[in-house]
Amino acid sequence: MTFLSKLSAAAVGAALALSPIAASAHFQLVYTPEVNLTKPGDVPLMLVFWHPFENGFVMDMGEPLAFYAVNRGKKIDLMDRLEPIAFAGIENDAAAYTASVPVRRSGDYVLVIEPAPYYEESEDIYIQQLTKSYLNLNQLPTDWMEPQGLKTEIVPLNRPTNILAGSTFTGRVMSNGEPVAGAEIEVEYMAAEPRMGENKPSEPVASPMPGGAVVAISDDEGYFTFGVPKAGFWGFAALGSGPDTEFEGKELSQDAVLWVRAYDVE
Repeated sequence: MTFLSKLSAAAVGAALALSPIAASAHFQLVYTPEVNLTKPGDVPLMLVFWHPFENGFVMDMGEPLAFYAVNRGKKIDLMDRLEPIAFAGIENDAAAYTASVPVRRSGDYVLVIEPAPYYEESEDIYIQQLTKSYLNLNQLPTDWMEPQGLKTEIVPLNRPTNILAGSTFTGRVMSNGEPVAGAEIEVEYMAAEPRMGENKPSEPVASPMPGGAVVAISDDEGYFTFGVPKAGFWGFAALGSGPDTEFEGKELSQDAVLWVRAYDVE
């Protein structure tokens, strides 16, 4: 099968698999409002474990196990830049973090967080979402297409900092460097973006889909494709795609999360 045939099959499979299922989706955020930068500097970040589509319940974050950026293949440790905060959602307050990343050289900055597992009492399981998001300085592509060697991750096949609204995004779900067939991928729109410096969400600009989260299924080689209908931040979470399945004697869902930014054509 050719590469284009693989993508075509993935797109068809994802389209057939799109269905509203879960009532709400947990999503780890590594957020800053502007991802395409034109000058160097320290870029502020906010880390929140949340339901950003419905502007819903916020989950407490423990101290991350690792937090770093990758630029031109070089890892920049950001753990010493974490500052604990209380993020005030519309339903509750919860532990979250602010941080910053030093952006000095042109190119992509892949932001990676390996959070501490979160205990979801209602399901009696732990959730750990290994999350990537992206910044770029001066439009120079360097790292966005490269896997980062996480236990599980989604590798983008479209540049994640400038997706066109109305086009498609394709990703590949990986676990220990191998493709994951049949992965369930929840799709999330960041309808309520965090307000930097205020530690609370903005007013939502869209409402969740009736019936719950939108879901795609990866094909036999781990590919999925989603038609991006609206400008803004879109998240993809491959549920349980990681190799670790247990934590402290309980079931662990080790998920791969990826955030991309879409724009309208002006």
